[in-house]
Amino acid sequence: MFTRGPSAEHLAGDDPALRAAVARSRKLLKNRALVAAVAGAVPLPGLDWAAQAALLSRIIPKINAEFGLTPQQLDELSPEKRDRVQNAITVVGSALIGKFITREMVLRLAKVVGMRMSTAQAAKYVPLAGQAASAALNYATLRFLGEQHLRDCVQVAKQAQLTLEPAPTRSAISTPSHSR
Repeated sequence: MFTRGPSAEHLAGDDPALRAAVARSRKLLKNRALVAAVAGAVPLPGLDWAAQAALLSRIIPKINAEFGLTPQQLDELSPEKRDRVQNAITVVGSALIGKFITREMVLRLAKVVGMRMSTAQAAKYVPLAGQAASAALNYATLRFLGEQHLRDCVQVAKQAQLTLEPAPTRSAISTPSHSR
């Protein structure tokens, strides 16, 4: 879809709990990417950067939670399992798994796709077509970053041999209506 290499579903293999976590995360990611697209369509330069950072700083911890990879969830693991997770995180190379996510971390991540965002900023100055292009780029950027993180989470969960809960608690994936 947006990444090179195997998809998150492919990485999850035949594990139904991993595949379900991928599906739930993707649904959340798609919804937040639509919000990013709306922010990209607003003809105020800089608004989409702020919206992207805010959305990513909220969605990354929720994806982590789906895979049992929040700091709180990791603290509950046995020392042996926690070491396996930390080793897997190191191998995968993710800076966003098992950490408290800050906007600064997210902005550093966004630099990875900075050219897309710069193009989106420039496009805002072209009436209608530019705003549509900016919206599309914002959607694609958030999906790209989220998909990358989703793949990292699947790889860490598999390498660390984490056993995922079959169904999350509703609070782990729901968002209060005032933050939508």
